[in-house]
Amino acid sequence: MKKTGILRAAVIGAGGIGHDHLASLAGDARVRLVAVAETHPARAQEAAARFRIQAVTDYRQLLCRPDIDLVTVALPNFLHAPVALAALQARKHVMVDKPIATSLGEARAMEKAAQRARRFLMVGQNYRFRPETQSLKKQILQGRLGQIYHLETTWFRRSGIPRIGSWFTQKKFSGGGCVYDIGVHLLDAALFLGGDFRAVSVSGQVRADFGPRGLGDGNWGRSEITKDRPFDVEDFASAFIRLKGGATVVLRISWACHHPEPNHEQVSLFGTKASARLFPAQVIAPTRGGGYEVEQIPLDCPLAHGNRIVHFVDCILGKAKSLVPVKESVQVQAILDAIYRSARTGREVRPG
Repeated sequence: MKKTGILRAAVIGAGGIGHDHLASLAGDARVRLVAVAETHPARAQEAAARFRIQAVTDYRQLLCRPDIDLVTVALPNFLHAPVALAALQARKHVMVDKPIATSLGEARAMEKAAQRARRFLMVGQNYRFRPETQSLKKQILQGRLGQIYHLETTWFRRSGIPRIGSWFTQKKFSGGGCVYDIGVHLLDAALFLGGDFRAVSVSGQVRADFGPRGLGDGNWGRSEITKDRPFDVEDFASAFIRLKGGATVVLRISWACHHPEPNHEQVSLFGTKASARLFPAQVIAPTRGGGYEVEQIPLDCPLAHGNRIVHFVDCILGKAKSLVPVKESVQVQAILDAIYRSARTGREVRPG
C-alpha cells in the first residue's frame, strides 16, 4: 500500500451514488480528485462543474493514465465486475459499492485480480461503518451477548422500489431486485456482527407482486427510465441460512408491501447471555431480579468519520486494516447466489 503523498482519484459513474463518492473524495485532504467518467452528457457536465474536474465518457481513458492511483465504481451492478477487473489490471486501487458483482464467479475473479495486481479492492458496505453497527460490534466483542446463535434481518418498505423502469428493476442491468439493492446491506451487517460469513446451506424464496403492477414506486436515483417501465426482478425475498459456526440467519426483504410503517429496518441478534437490536442500538439482558432490561448502547464508534471512502483511503495509505475484507464480500455473494438458486429449484442449496 502507498504510505505517503497525495492519492490521485477518479470516479466512474456520476449518478446518485457517484456524487456521494465524488463529495467524499473531494473532501479528503489526502486525495486530489482528478476526473469522472460518465456516459450521460448532462450528468458528466454537472459533476465536472460541481467538483472542478475533468469529465470523460469512456472510463478506459482514465485507466491508462499514470496520474490516477485509485478509482471508485458507482455503476449499475452488471458493470461492477468488468470495470473493476479492468481497473485492477491497470494497477489501480478499486472500491465498488455493493453488491460486489452479480455472480460468485465474477466476485472470485475480482478477488484474484486484486491479488495478482497487488492492489487494494474493497466493497463499500456502508452499513458496517454506521455508528450503531460499530458500537454494537464493540459490545459483542466484549462478550455482552455470549454466543450468538440466531440473527434476523428485516427491511420492509411500503413504497420503496427505486423507480420502476430504471436499471434497478431490469435484471440484465441489476442482476436482481430487492435482494441486491437493500437485502445485501442487512445481510452483510448481520454477518459482520455475528462474526461468521461461512454459510453451509441456504433456503430462499423470491417473488414480485407490486412492481409488475406498477405499484410501490419510489424516487431513488438519477438514471433514465425505460419507456415501457420494465420490471423483471423480485420485490420480496425471504431466506433461511445456516452458518458453519452453528448460528442461523433469517432474511426478510421487501421493496413494497402493505406495512404499517413506510420503512421498517432492523437487525436482531440472539445470544446465550443477551440479545440485541441494531436500530436503535440496544442490548436486552436479564436482570438479577428475574426481569429484563433494555439498555441503549452509547454510540461509541472507533471510526469517527463513519465513511467507507475515507476508510478506503486509510487502507491504501496503510493507516487502517480493511473493515471489509474482500473474502467476506465474496462469501456474501455466494449467499446471494444461493438465495436465487434455491428460489429457482425450490430446494435448500449449498453456497458456492
